[in-house]
Amino acid sequence: MSEETIVNCPGCGKAVIWNESSPYRPFCSKRCQLIDLGEWAAEEKRIPSSGDLSESEGWSEEQER
Repeated sequence: MSEETIVNCPGCGKAVIWNESSPYRPFCSKRCQLIDLGEWAAEEKRIPSSGDLSESEGWSEEQER
């Protein structure tokens, strides 16, 4: 028997068995997965950057000639 890895769901903190058959890993359910996705989409979560501008802030449809 293989050793099971237990992780905490990033959404609710519930203990979850981490394995290939877990369809929502690292989340415990589709609900927690969708809540997390919504937070990223609403920009409530973000990955910090070291630059002054994000890629979209410095972008323009017109190229300089």
